[in-house]
Amino acid sequence: MMNSKKRGRVKSLTAGRPPTARKPKSISRKATKTLINALHLLEKKKAQAIARGDQVAQTTIDSEIAALGGIEKYQQASLQGQRIDRGGDSSRVLMEWLKSTGFNLLPSKGSGLRMLEVGALSTTNECSSSGFFNVERIDLNSQSDGIIQQDFMKRPLPKDDSERFDIISLSLVLNFVPDSVGRGAMLLRTLDFLKQSIDHYSSELRGLFPSLFMVLPAPCVTNSRYMDESHLESIMKALGYVKAQNKITQKLVYYLWVRETVIQLPLRTFKKAELRSGPTRNNFAVVLRGSSE
Repeated sequence: MMNSKKRGRVKSLTAGRPPTARKPKSISRKATKTLINALHLLEKKKAQAIARGDQVAQTTIDSEIAALGGIEKYQQASLQGQRIDRGGDSSRVLMEWLKSTGFNLLPSKGSGLRMLEVGALSTTNECSSSGFFNVERIDLNSQSDGIIQQDFMKRPLPKDDSERFDIISLSLVLNFVPDSVGRGAMLLRTLDFLKQSIDHYSSELRGLFPSLFMVLPAPCVTNSRYMDESHLESIMKALGYVKAQNKITQKLVYYLWVRETVIQLPLRTFKKAELRSGPTRNNFAVVLRGSSE
């Protein structure tokens, strides 16, 4: 495992996830999408202005964000998008996958499998209520009991396997990291928090854990200039992950990545390179800095 201190400084995330303590007024599906996209774009422009050291642009963008209602409106819109009638919480897909393997019949139920949910929305989602996991939840802007306010990129590193997790959830988190280098650093950092040894797993569980549950907007993979399914698999393979499950809908793509091997050193570099051209493509990318960088 690489020493995290040698990976270089990584920007903190700039936007949190929605609270669950207060039930927001209903927002139409179209208004929800428009508001989230507008604020997401402004946050991206703000991150670019900060990187350039352009204080004037940063101040202007902050004013535009405030005019749209700021993080409160963004959180309200995001939470509205998680309503059951709009798809519900993404952890339902994970639980369906696990149950399809017979996971619900295994004697490990309630045995203390640990989950770290990054960007947690709720303390009552299906993973939390399933009885399979002891869930630790973190979020940048927690406003709900049971969710620790914490930046995953600044979370203290575990001392040993007793402080690591069997599974990490990154549901609609990676796409909110403001730059491609930060996204690569986040994926790399997940390795520090997953259990290092599979010896304590039963033979049935070794095909499921330790693992990473990841959800992205589908266009991040299906319509990006710099990302497609094959490229994402190559990045994850370099980190020691193997795709165990995936599901693509019109709006979202779901993955269960199982960590099967130790990271191979030197770590391979993945740069931002165009894979598909066209004016309608988005710019979602993941840059993985290799060991020599």
